[in-house]
Amino acid sequence: MNQSLYYQIYSLILYQSVFTNEVGEAFLNLLQALAQEQQTSTKIALLKAYGSWVKSLAARNISWQDFMIEQILWDDNPFSRQVQKKSLEELPHSLIDAVKYDLTILQSVYHCQPEKITEWVQKYTQVDFALIPWTFPSIKTSFLTSQVNWADTVEDLANYYRKQGSGIFAQYKAFRWQNGNLAGIANPDPIKLQEIVAYESQKESLVKNTEFLLAGYPALHVLLYGSRGTGKSSLVKALLQQYHEQGLRLIEVGKSELKDLGIILEELRDLPQKFIIFVDDLSFEEDDEAFKALKVVLEGSLTAKARNVVVYATSNRRHLIREFFGDRPRPSEGDEVHAWDTVQEKLSFSDRFGLTLTFEAANQDTYLEIVRVLAQQANIPLSWEEIEQKAKQWAIRHNGRSGRTARQFIDFLLGELKRAAG
Repeated sequence: MNQSLYYQIYSLILYQSVFTNEVGEAFLNLLQALAQEQQTSTKIALLKAYGSWVKSLAARNISWQDFMIEQILWDDNPFSRQVQKKSLEELPHSLIDAVKYDLTILQSVYHCQPEKITEWVQKYTQVDFALIPWTFPSIKTSFLTSQVNWADTVEDLANYYRKQGSGIFAQYKAFRWQNGNLAGIANPDPIKLQEIVAYESQKESLVKNTEFLLAGYPALHVLLYGSRGTGKSSLVKALLQQYHEQGLRLIEVGKSELKDLGIILEELRDLPQKFIIFVDDLSFEEDDEAFKALKVVLEGSLTAKARNVVVYATSNRRHLIREFFGDRPRPSEGDEVHAWDTVQEKLSFSDRFGLTLTFEAANQDTYLEIVRVLAQQANIPLSWEEIEQKAKQWAIRHNGRSGRTARQFIDFLLGELKRAAG
């Protein structure tokens, strides 16, 4: 059985990369050692291969079955890519047959229980000590785990890839563009929309625009402008927690990387997922290359607009390009004739965003309302009078009144109370 399985895995057509990782390679080494003739050196190699396989699963903190499901659902191959753009009927029959063939083999691998593999190794090596099987509990459920025959799940698999994507877009929901590549963020900010208090009209407008994007309707690029600590960045990040199951992905692009916006758009435009390009704390200097790149994305060019991508930018500056008194026209021979046009272009750059949401500094009532809601969500076991007094003192001694200050106060108060409780 183990020798046959070893050869079957090497006959995979589309899903070969399921085993091109530490866990998969360790499993193949283990099967290879099991398939060889019984010699002392082979037995030692088998024991080492078994240990490496268990260690690789332990490092991931995952069961063998969950690992297999994960790799299949993340796999980037000709089928998982093409089915995101075409129906099953439009795909070549030979491609569908290849998927069914691979799924049949992968199902056999999935049902290789670690206890059974331990038994094979124990029997083959005939060692006089008991080997430890990897018995980590399986927690993943999917259409694959509920099917008797995986070859019958091609349609379900196609629907999954259309919704969640494949490769890096199935594995992660948040990304950072750096050094010309997308890097997945394993642990994005877990903040939720209900944790962002006040600025309800701004929140409503941003949510509505995001839902337009997810529904495939025209959606606007958005500038979130206002005082520091008002929750602009948190609001954008919270959209990911709310809508990632509907195919939303968030890509953070730093100002220094904005020159690559054209490249990023071309990578994303044909994907079924919807993308927010998130630019935090945006402002430009004169003749900034990033300014020109973003201007092209906001205004368009000869290349068609990517309907599945919007830019959400935050800034503390209403006019995103710094203007100096020296920029103002003073007629002289070497000056530009229509200098005021240049000044106006700088000042109007923010108008190129289809939607501008303004976040004003919090007054005391707003600040205390944010504190009150956060205290309720955190189940702070103090009376409102005590919390209110402490919150006012915190704002005076620290960063003033803002949503960020309120969050910092609640976090500190929680820590203080937990320490006091031992």
